[in-house]
Amino acid sequence: MRGKQFDNLSYGNLIIEIGFFFINKPYKTGTIENRGKEKLIVNVSVFDCTTFVETVLALARCASSGKISRTEFRKNLKSIRYRQGKMNDYSSRLHYFTDWLRDNEKKGILTDVSSRLGGKPQQNKINFITAHQELYTPLKDKAQLARMSAIEKKLSRKTFSVIDKDKVTTQRSKIYNGDILAFTTNQEGLDVAHLGFAIWQGKSLHLLHATSKEGNVVISKKNLVAYLKSNKKFTGIIVARPK
Repeated sequence: MRGKQFDNLSYGNLIIEIGFFFINKPYKTGTIENRGKEKLIVNVSVFDCTTFVETVLALARCASSGKISRTEFRKNLKSIRYRQGKMNDYSSRLHYFTDWLRDNEKKGILTDVSSRLGGKPQQNKINFITAHQELYTPLKDKAQLARMSAIEKKLSRKTFSVIDKDKVTTQRSKIYNGDILAFTTNQEGLDVAHLGFAIWQGKSLHLLHATSKEGNVVISKKNLVAYLKSNKKFTGIIVARPK
């Protein structure tokens, strides 16, 4: 049975309400890495930007369906985190945001609305993981390394829509509470450097996210436009709407 506190919320507002539960939870990287066989790791005590988004989305799907249980949460988390919802090995995890975005759009979990908001096609060479393979223990296995390399080459051939940082001001009114905002980057080998949820505070649009800079899950002090322009590595945003 769906919790009464969520009955009258839109899905985007439901996402924000669930995200509020984790305000001030610590930021930490590497919480879902495992030295051995790939397994679904659940951690609701500490987050990086991606695990925060995945956790909140999985809980929102539980709440909206009325199936609120540990089993259903794990099922949703696995579906969101892994290609086609199937956990096989390290390379089956959706490590890059544009890969994560396309796969979750195919599964009906969200919609990429960037092109509707003035986004233009962009193509990046994506190879950060294999270029820094010493940081990723599973890539010591040559078969895993080859699979990850093949995924990166495939992603590098694809385009994705990006709203340029100078265009966000004119498009921000079309961004809703609970939309996923991903910050594209000029950092070599990457498509996206950070992500979180859009949250309106009065007439000001902000970001609800897990951030290394503040060390916690927070609502950004700066509005979205100011936050975007404050980081020289950010080139624009991708906007995905959960459904």
